[in-house]
Amino acid sequence: MATIVDVRTPAEFDEGHVPGSVNIPLDEVPHRIGDFRAMMAPIILCCRSGARSGSALAFLLREGVQGLENGGGWQDVLRRMNK
Repeated sequence: MATIVDVRTPAEFDEGHVPGSVNIPLDEVPHRIGDFRAMMAPIILCCRSGARSGSALAFLLREGVQGLENGGGWQDVLRRMNK
């Protein structure tokens, strides 16, 4: 089972998200590297469109975090899960 991390703001997350996903806003990602390292891979990052999750992915890869994927928009991730 994948870990889904939504990097949108808490307000955006509260408006709708993938059930069971974790909210770590993009601006908190640099301070939570240890949390990402402790997560069950694969770790699917998502946001509204895929841009912020792409930024988070690039940063985490530079930090050596493994097992990451940019899932794009959270609704895209939800659709893929429901197939």
